[in-house]
Amino acid sequence: MTAPHDDGAPARTLSAAATRRVLLSSVIGNALEWYDFFLYGTAAALVFGKLFFPAGTDPLVGTLGAFAGFAIGFLARPFGGLLFSHIGDRYGRKRALVSTLVLMGAATFLMGLMPTYAQIGIWAPVLLVLLRILQGLAAGGEWGGAVLMLTESAPKGKIGFYSSFGQAGLSLGFLLSALAFYLAQRLPAEDFMGWGWRLPFLVSIVVFAVGVYIRSRVPETRAFVEAQATGQTVAKVPALEVLKRHPREVLIAMGLRVAENGSSYIFVAFSLGFGKFVGAPDDMILLAMIVSFVIQMPVLIAFGALADRIGTKPIYMFGSITLMLMAFPFFSLIGTKDPTYIFLAFMLANTVSYSAMCATQPMLFSSFFGTSIRYSGLALGHEIAAVFSGGLSPFIATALLGAYHSSAPVSLYLIFLGAVTTLTCLAIKRPAMAQETAGAATAAG
Repeated sequence: MTAPHDDGAPARTLSAAATRRVLLSSVIGNALEWYDFFLYGTAAALVFGKLFFPAGTDPLVGTLGAFAGFAIGFLARPFGGLLFSHIGDRYGRKRALVSTLVLMGAATFLMGLMPTYAQIGIWAPVLLVLLRILQGLAAGGEWGGAVLMLTESAPKGKIGFYSSFGQAGLSLGFLLSALAFYLAQRLPAEDFMGWGWRLPFLVSIVVFAVGVYIRSRVPETRAFVEAQATGQTVAKVPALEVLKRHPREVLIAMGLRVAENGSSYIFVAFSLGFGKFVGAPDDMILLAMIVSFVIQMPVLIAFGALADRIGTKPIYMFGSITLMLMAFPFFSLIGTKDPTYIFLAFMLANTVSYSAMCATQPMLFSSFFGTSIRYSGLALGHEIAAVFSGGLSPFIATALLGAYHSSAPVSLYLIFLGAVTTLTCLAIKRPAMAQETAGAATAAG
């Protein structure tokens, strides 16, 4: 048996210093973990198609192959979610998160050492995909644990504010990966393609060391500690208990992910390939992306604080609806090749629409499940959806662009993603929403 949503555990308030340490470690740990994971998406758009597929392959086809590897990494995420959430629900959030960081850091560092197709032939893409699978396993266990370190330690009434810092850390990871490639591209083109692209991956060894040090020094979440102290029984297989008791909540979480996750990888991965297609310079797209992430971080926190006041549902719906409204303008603005309009495209789509969904997701998802199965519930809803939303979206978008030589089908695809999530928002029952502040301090214990 598992505990119901409202665990009834006594509130144990963390000291201000401990709370700040949890907050800082979650932001930095999340940023470093996702820096590693997002590097592949940037490299897939810029270099992997040329280096890991046969010479003479059409650039769009090579990029499509690289994004296929990108999608395969997402197929591994639910398995990683199940593995690490099992550890997290039974043995502690902290132990699971240190493990994900070790696995991610090792896989990313090895990518920087990978021989190319010209050196070892077909084994180059094979080994690349295997390392991407390891990244997927690590990423599958990361998000849920990072969310819980914040939602289960945040003061009552500030769940949205505190959990949004974790999402800001995720954006920081995006920012760092884009910035790393932007700086690497300052090298002469021949040097960048020869060895410069490897540098962002090799830096991950430093990322690994810093991340493990930070995460090993934070306390376990108060909700998990209190659940153990009050003798709550944890299911032998928490994921099965989630599917047995909360299948509707898992499906709702998956539907909410469709627009958020699917659009994000179109904005940050496919947009680089689309920029090449229309003749916009890579560095201009990357710089616009970098600026949008810098501004996105305070926007995320602002949305999180607003969710504490008005709830997550209206903010989440604002994000999914504005995503649909931006579907056509986003590509039209990039197509102008004018820096001002390209920057505007990323500000509206990435900094506003995406942020509204991203910032409120931890608070909303945490309210669906009780402490003893929450990690597993988050992993199932979050990571299964990632396979067919974020994992497939750059591949689908690239395939549509290749087939129709127009961004219009990709825009229609974005509208479809937004519609799915908007309808899912409407299906959220009021009792679940009520737990965001009262019971989601269930999210805090």
